[in-house]
Amino acid sequence: MLKILVSACLLGAKVRYDGQTCPLQHPTLRLWQTEGRLIMACPETLGGLPTPRPAAETQSRFPILITTEKGDDVTPEFLAGAEATLDLAKKYHVCCALMKSKSPSCGNNEIYDGNFSNTLIRSPGVAADELIRNGIPVFNEDQIDELIKFVEEASFAA
Repeated sequence: MLKILVSACLLGAKVRYDGQTCPLQHPTLRLWQTEGRLIMACPETLGGLPTPRPAAETQSRFPILITTEKGDDVTPEFLAGAEATLDLAKKYHVCCALMKSKSPSCGNNEIYDGNFSNTLIRSPGVAADELIRNGIPVFNEDQIDELIKFVEEASFAA
């Protein structure tokens, strides 16, 4: 049975920076959860950041720098969380991941630009990027249909 890594906040865990959650209600996800196929992870808490915590954005990609609006460098925690997330994905041999869009950790397509102005740029978050670079496809909550199709096709091929 194929396993899917999922951002903890999408499964109802209150781990977002603001202490809130953003549960994704979808019958297929609920089914997969009851089947024990979902591996829950929050890269930021895995990296040692508390909940709640100040919002953070990526200031630069090369070299990577992630800071809070006050300028506190949280890059080490984000990188540690990305590595821990990849370790978890490998441990459970996940076929793919469903992660929170726009997050500096989990965003697969876009993240905020580092100015704390709600401006998005095309770039993955550090944990999503780590998964992608290691061959694990990452989807976000707006790509649930693509995720389901991917998992169904991967299950058929297995």
